[in-house]
Amino acid sequence: MSDSTLFQRLSRLAVPIMLTNLLQMTYNLVDAWFLGRVGAAAVSAPAMSFSFIMFLAVFGIGFSMAGTTLVSQAHGAENGDRVNFYASQTVTIVGSLGVIAGIIGYFAAPMLLTLLQAPLEAFEYARVYMQIIFAGIPLMFFFFIMQALLHGLGDSVTPLKIQLGTVILNVILDPIFIFGFGPIPAMEVAGAATATVISRSIAAVVAIVVLVRGRHGITIVPAYLRVNRGALRQFIEIGLPNSLGQGISALGFTVLQGVVNGFGVAVVAAFGIAGRIISLFNMPAIGLSKATAALVGQERGADKPEQARRVVTLSVLSMLVLIVPGMTFTFFFGNSLVRFFVDDPAVIAHGATLFRIVSVSVIPFTLFTVFNGAFEGGGVTRPVMALNILRLWGLRVPLALLLSAHPRLGANGIWIAMFLSNVVTATAGFLWLRRGTWLQKILIVEDGT
Repeated sequence: MSDSTLFQRLSRLAVPIMLTNLLQMTYNLVDAWFLGRVGAAAVSAPAMSFSFIMFLAVFGIGFSMAGTTLVSQAHGAENGDRVNFYASQTVTIVGSLGVIAGIIGYFAAPMLLTLLQAPLEAFEYARVYMQIIFAGIPLMFFFFIMQALLHGLGDSVTPLKIQLGTVILNVILDPIFIFGFGPIPAMEVAGAATATVISRSIAAVVAIVVLVRGRHGITIVPAYLRVNRGALRQFIEIGLPNSLGQGISALGFTVLQGVVNGFGVAVVAAFGIAGRIISLFNMPAIGLSKATAALVGQERGADKPEQARRVVTLSVLSMLVLIVPGMTFTFFFGNSLVRFFVDDPAVIAHGATLFRIVSVSVIPFTLFTVFNGAFEGGGVTRPVMALNILRLWGLRVPLALLLSAHPRLGANGIWIAMFLSNVVTATAGFLWLRRGTWLQKILIVEDGT
């Protein structure tokens, strides 16, 4: 297969994933924009909540990604029965994790905010936001399931269509619930969270319908919904390291948020807004990573390791073309981007400095994100776990604590820690990828009987 054909396959899968992730990010961006009209304390609530929400959500994402790996390899081996078997197992395993995550998050939110020394003026905003979001987490996991399974088959358009509809709904509902309209009272932060949960719940319902109808290459078989021990071992082998790596990293972000909180609301708001903007520019990397995982899985299922290697090379080159202009823009015009969300001089100044320090390091970090797709597609996720832990706990958190304590650096020490952790982790990921272990191990896909 020629490189042009591989690139077409990669693009057809990656572009809709990028757009889907972009739409996913707009949930938080729309919330931030409308809450910015309320004030800095209100807009900082989602920022303080995000890392802990991600700490629990990554278990759904990680185990769903295991479903992508298993389904894609079964699809590459042209075994439709094993596709349906692993799809059904994904529904049961990830759906159960969603319920557990929602319960833990709802009851742990107040205690966590206290431990993180959330600013008093933003504490109640953040608590309400977190608890409402966690109440809707179980249904959100069903969208993760459908998205991951269809990606395994190479269908990224269906999740995009569903996401587009629900994001439009969220844009409509946000101002209604935040500022009030007719009989609906102004709910401010609680309104933003409620609008998001309603929109994501509708996406989940549509996802369930898609899976039950079985019209997209996957059929959920009731007999396969009972957890199979062999399949569970495979999900744990692939999904647990990935989930732990991302979860422990998210916990590191939670600790980092505590460091940021110590510098006051202006720094918290700048950190939250800049983080969302950088995440927005990181969307292509996530799309390419997921597309890489699906195609690597398919090529390995078809026993074509060299094709898998070429997929990764094309994905990395594509990412470079996409990310360099974006980070150049944030480096020079980061202050204008922050001003769009909050017209507060202190927030704008901190945000502009953050972008000047961090932007360049985002380029290698996006390549690291693509590398993760290669590991995930091969079912070798321990490197992902190790590198994610290194990035946050080995580098970013200790460096942020050390550097921000310096009187001449202050909050800038956190931004420097972000820069260093991105560059070092990306370099380590590249060296690990070159070892080729993700191509040497051929995943054994068990029979579903």
